[in-house]
Amino acid sequence: MLHEPESAMRELSGCATSEPPDELLSHITSLAAARRRPLTREQYVQGILRGDRTVLARAITLIESARSADRLLAEAILEDCLPCCGNSIRVGITGIPGAGKSTLIESLGIYLAESLGEKVAVLAIDPSSQISGGSILGDKTRMPMLSAHERSFIRPSPSRGTLGGVAQRTREAMLLCEAAGFNNILIETVGVGQSETTVHGMVDFFLLILLTGTGDELQGIKRGVMELADLVLINKADGDNLAAAERARSEAANALHYFPLSASGWTPIVQTCSAHTGKGIAEIQQTLQNYRAFTSANGWFEKRRSMQSRHWMQEMIQHGLLQNFDEDAKVQQRKKEVEREVQQGRMTSFRAARTLLEIHAARIPEEKSPI
Repeated sequence: MLHEPESAMRELSGCATSEPPDELLSHITSLAAARRRPLTREQYVQGILRGDRTVLARAITLIESARSADRLLAEAILEDCLPCCGNSIRVGITGIPGAGKSTLIESLGIYLAESLGEKVAVLAIDPSSQISGGSILGDKTRMPMLSAHERSFIRPSPSRGTLGGVAQRTREAMLLCEAAGFNNILIETVGVGQSETTVHGMVDFFLLILLTGTGDELQGIKRGVMELADLVLINKADGDNLAAAERARSEAANALHYFPLSASGWTPIVQTCSAHTGKGIAEIQQTLQNYRAFTSANGWFEKRRSMQSRHWMQEMIQHGLLQNFDEDAKVQQRKKEVEREVQQGRMTSFRAARTLLEIHAARIPEEKSPI
């Protein structure tokens, strides 16, 4: 008589698992239900102002939503929080993939939180796939110590095709973090490129990370980015790479002399550091303090923020006009026909665009005058 083979999946003596206590299950269930429960405008604002990171995360999700109702609520929350914004240093951090941006941010964030007792918010932008539209959003896994720190907040967001290395709602998220009491806002871009300069228009300080041996030391990852940097940082300056890092620092410093003086009057600095060992991290913070003191004294710090607010308003107008255009029913009715004529060569792209814009422009007087 054949015997059934003994299964490897058997319970060993003394290894039986016990069910979690009912109290723990009830607590977890109540927490999950609370996170799903809709919040009012007042609840969002109160939670943000008292530094509740869960409410802050939900508010950022709200501003990233494409639903019109969510957008209206998000705008109201931002208006209520605006008087409590602005009390921070906003730092944009960019560099080629592999330069150690996440490791550097974690080292700097831990130093700020533990050595100086300050609060740190990290807005990390992940590139979105042009095919699926998805993003990995794995920045928290690359900053495990900072993610677990009680004085930190890390929010990964997908770029969703937005150029400039940032997400579409990075500015709004930054303001909410400031209202929540985070006095250091670190914005990590998707990775440096020719168009990776939008972040410069929303921060106080622009930090560019370089590596040795990549061929980018003197190119400066293309001049357009390097000439915007307030601090050029040669990372991974440790071990056998120490001498090469010092040479790269000297070369980058010489290259910066050929760039025109910045409008702030600040002379860009080149430093070396090791995010892995922590060497040079305190010097980065000192440079940030020196920059803020210098630009506050000559009035550039506030002037720049004022200019950024005006530019942000203009961008929001452009975004609103484009959204209204896309939602115009008459435009959508004619759009497919016009696109087909363009693809078949019967209409130029210029004429097609003008046709659709004229249809959209004619909508306003038609709505105002029903006669």
